This record gives sequence, structure tokens and C-alpha cells, in this order.
Amino acid sequence: MSSAPVRMPTGPLPRAVRVGYALGSVATGSFATVPGLLLLPYLTDRLGVRAGLAGLIVLLPKAWDVVLNPIAGRISDRSTHPDGRRRPFLLRAGLLLAVLFVALFSGPTGPVAVAAAWVVVAFVGCASAYAFFQVPYVAMPAELTGDYGERTRLMTWRVAVLALAILVSGGLAPVVRDGLGPTWGYRGVGLFVGLLIAGGAVGAWRGTAGAAYDTGPSAGAGLGEQLRLVARHRDFRLLLATFVVQALATGCMLAGVDYVATWVVGRKGAATVLFLCFVAPALVVSPAWQAVGARIGKKAGFVAASLVLFAGAVGVYAARGPTLVPLAVAVALVGIGYAGAQMFPLAMLADVAAVDAARTGQNRIGVFTGVWTGAETLGLALGPGLYAAVLASGGYVSSTGGAVSQSASAVSAIGLGFSLVPAVLILLSLAFLRGYHLDEALVRAAGSGIPAGRTGDGLDERGFP
Repeated sequence: MSSAPVRMPTGPLPRAVRVGYALGSVATGSFATVPGLLLLPYLTDRLGVRAGLAGLIVLLPKAWDVVLNPIAGRISDRSTHPDGRRRPFLLRAGLLLAVLFVALFSGPTGPVAVAAAWVVVAFVGCASAYAFFQVPYVAMPAELTGDYGERTRLMTWRVAVLALAILVSGGLAPVVRDGLGPTWGYRGVGLFVGLLIAGGAVGAWRGTAGAAYDTGPSAGAGLGEQLRLVARHRDFRLLLATFVVQALATGCMLAGVDYVATWVVGRKGAATVLFLCFVAPALVVSPAWQAVGARIGKKAGFVAASLVLFAGAVGVYAARGPTLVPLAVAVALVGIGYAGAQMFPLAMLADVAAVDAARTGQNRIGVFTGVWTGAETLGLALGPGLYAAVLASGGYVSSTGGAVSQSASAVSAIGLGFSLVPAVLILLSLAFLRGYHLDEALVRAAGSGIPAGRTGDGLDERGFP
């Protein structure tokens, strides 16, 4: 079934809208970072939960998100709220997420079973609220503007604020915990991060209030049919596969930071230095990646950023050793590539979803972003598992905090999992990107409302459903 082509708003966005939209990354960056840093220690070292069970508790909500995110996208696609399809979700789900995050670290500390059950319920609740914030949030750029270059500029602001949010939340949360002591430390973390999430949600909701949005009808078929149509979209499949494999590589590297700092560098505070080197470059280089995209296009920019990411990972392997400075420089190169490898695919996702809406006359942007965010979550969740498998292959010896020594093969595995394994994954991801063909001319044609030709199987000549 075809409808009239959807016409997206065109022209540059007001600066206030760019900044307002980017503020939503304060919420996404804080929630994505702090549980990964502190929830596992909270379970094992504060509540006394066995490590195996604690790991399952941390993983469970990520698996739930894979199921829930497409549903959240479909629900936001069908919204008819007068303030827009997506904006009301930012406020409602964002504030609910903030409250639930405070509750996550404010539950009982015993008995162990009761404390663990509290965390499970609260964290699944956080994951559910996050799905209804994150999916509409990621969907918005496709509806905010039909301009090919403007979407890249919008993502530039978003990635820069995201990096700042990760630095602030990830850097200060352990300070808050340690400063308040064992009784109130984690409760203080919950309140601190909850306020960050609430501020980001309200900022994004208010900042995007004056923007114009497309008013195309939502797709009429059920969720299952919409998922099948999205799965048939070749450009989306290839872009998603590239991004998820790179998320797997990123998750593997992030999981290895503490191990490398402890067993390779062997210096107190090295983990913090490496973390800052990984995240901080995005604050500086995002505008540079925007300029690269404007000059050579988004796909070529994505390839360039991925190659920088690959070079940094190889450099990490070459710089491994007790000297921190060369390793920090190599990790900073990884961070430079990572900034572009985040910005470009998100801008390209908006293009894919918006072109689909323009060509079909039906809005299933939320389904696209729901599948995207669910798959990204799965890739990031599997990264630590892959790193653990590499450690196991090297004979890594676990402990409960006592003094242990690691074999040469274990130390080698720590370095390989942090460098060459992600490097290989990054190269493999680019094999998928080769077939992506959605260029600026096609995006602009679709955004102008030029209808596509149809073939007998319901696809246009470029393979769009």
C-alpha cells in the first residue's frame, strides 16, 4: 500500500533546537554509563550478591530491552499527541527513569535475596522507562529536519553533549560514592545521577518545543508486519550490522580498561586516565567530523572514522606495556575514531528512516529506531562477554580481592582482547557498509517529496519497501 509522500521540514534548525535536542544525551549518557561502572560492585561488595548472580542481574534488563525497544518505537509511531509523536515520551519516560534510578540504589541492603530482588525489579523498571525515552529520542532527528547536512550537524551537538555527560556522570559518581561512605554513598549516586537524567529529559523536552515536525500518517500494519518490512530494507540492514559489530568491539574495549590498567600498566589511577582518553576527544573532534562529512559524505566519513578507530586499536596493541603515556595516546586515537563512528551512523539512520517515510507515505521511524537501539544494546552487552571469553582462553585467574598473579598468557589475553580483537571486528564491520548506497542526492530527492517508482513485488527500484 502506498500513500502520499511525507514532506519533512527543511532548512537549518534553530540553534536552540539543536542544543535542546542534544541535552537529551545527558540522560542517555548518564544511564548508559553509571550502572556499567557501579551496579556490579554495588551488588557484590555492598549487598553481598554472588558474582555469577550479580552478572545475570546486570545483563537481564539489556536482554529485555531487545524485546521492548521495537514495541516502544511502534507505540511512539502511533502516537497522536498534540505536542508531537515523540516529545511527550521524553518528559514522561525521562522523569520516570530518574525516579526509578534513585530507587535502584536506595533499596534494602539485606537479607541478600530481598536486596537482590529489589535491584532486579528497579533495574528492569529503569530499562523499561529508558526504552520509552531512548527510542523516541533517537527517532526525532528523522522528523525534525529533512535536510541531509542538518542531520549531521544535529548529531554533532548530540555526540559532544553525550561525551560530556559520560565524563561528568562516570567521573563524579565514584567520587560521590566514596565521599559519602558505605552507608550513604550509593544512595547519593542514585540521587546525583537521577538529577542528571531528569535535567536532560526536561531540557530536551523544552528545547525541542518550537520545532516543526513531519505530520505523515503512522504505518497501519501491526508490529510484526512492520518489523518484517524493516528487515527487508537493505540499507538499514547493512548500516545496522556495521554499527552493531562496532558496538561489540567498543563493549570489548570498555570491559578491558580496568584489566589493562591493573595487569598491563600496573599504575593506580591508570583506569581513570584511559577512560578519559577514550571519551574526552569527542568534545573536541565532533565538529571536525562534521566538516569531514560535509566534504566527503556521511558514508565516506563513517569509513574514515572507523579506520581511525581501527588504527587506534592496533596502536593500543603496539603501545601495551607499563608506560602509560604511549598507551593513553593510542586510546585517545581510539576516542577520536569513536566520536565519528557514533555521529555518522546515527545521522545515516535518520536518513534511512526519513527516506522510508517519504517514499511510503507512512511513518515507521520508531520501529527503525527501536530495532536499532535494541540491537545496539545487545552488541554492547555481548562485548564484555567476548572479552571474558578471551580472558578465559588465556587462563586468567579470578579472585575475591586477595593477591593473585597472572600467567604470561593471561596478561597477553588481556592486551589482545583490548586491542587486536576489537580491531578485527572493526574491519569486519566495514564489509557490511560497502553495500550501503543511500547518498545525499537520493535523500534530498525523497525529502522533496519525489515519489519512487514501484515494482511488482512492492519494492521500488532501490529496494525500498
